[in-house]
Amino acid sequence: MNKTRPVNLDLRTIKQPLPAISSILHRITGVILFVGVAFMLYVFDLSLESQQGFDAVTDMLSNSFFAKFIAWGLVSALLYHFFAGIKHLIMDCGYCEELESGTMIAKATLAAGVVSVLLAGVWIW
Repeated sequence: MNKTRPVNLDLRTIKQPLPAISSILHRITGVILFVGVAFMLYVFDLSLESQQGFDAVTDMLSNSFFAKFIAWGLVSALLYHFFAGIKHLIMDCGYCEELESGTMIAKATLAAGVVSVLLAGVWIW
C-alpha cells in the first residue's frame, strides 16, 4: 500500500482558495433554487387559482416575516447563482483560468453577489 497518501482529508481543516469557495457557493445556490422551486410553484399556483388566492399570496408576502425571508433567500440564491454562472461561462471561454485571475474574478463575483443580496433585502423589506 502507498504510504504517501494524505492522512487528513477533513475539508474543514483544508484552506480552500477563493475560486473554489465561489464555485462551491454556486453549487449550493443551485441546490437552494432546486428545493425552492416547490415554494415558488405553490405560491404561483395559489396566486393564479382565484382572486382570493391572489389576495392571500399578496397578504402572505407583505405581512409574513417567514414568507419574506424565504422570498429573500430565493432571490438572493438566484442573483448569486446568476453572477457565478457568468463567471463560469467566462472561464469556459478560456479566460481567468489561472489562480491570480481566477481569484480576481471570484472576488468580483462575491462582491456582486453581496451587493445584489443586500439590494434584494432592501427591495423585499
